[in-house]
Amino acid sequence: MATLIATVRPMAVGLPAKSQFSNRFSMKSSRMDSELGFITSQLSGIKISTTQFQTFASSPISAPFRPSIQPVARRICPFTGKKSNKANKVSHSNHKTKRLQFVNLQYKRVWWEAGKRYVKLRLSTKALKTIEKNGLDAVAKKAGIDLSKK
Repeated sequence: MATLIATVRPMAVGLPAKSQFSNRFSMKSSRMDSELGFITSQLSGIKISTTQFQTFASSPISAPFRPSIQPVARRICPFTGKKSNKANKVSHSNHKTKRLQFVNLQYKRVWWEAGKRYVKLRLSTKALKTIEKNGLDAVAKKAGIDLSKK
């Protein structure tokens, strides 16, 4: 059980002469005291309890914590296994800094004859040429990829 009691102290910033200050302060303080007395009398019956906060904090969490971060698609072609290559970026002064050369991955809708539908794939341009030459079923079988919907 805690009661709220407010105390107000006037700040002394840019004070006038001492005689003027004492007169002004006595008038302001009497006004403040009367207002403060009214506020404290209004707040005297209020009781602040923390039981609501304690019950909320002590309740068990029913669901396990799962992060809301979605996995990022890797820059690897699933059909050919191509991935980024480490290389040097060479400046005019022959200063070398490390960089990555990424695979040319494209989102492509490819017609799947066995499934009689389009399949949306993220594949490299090299894999796309291989699919055009050998067919989607042969390339997917060689890479061990199941094209059926789950």
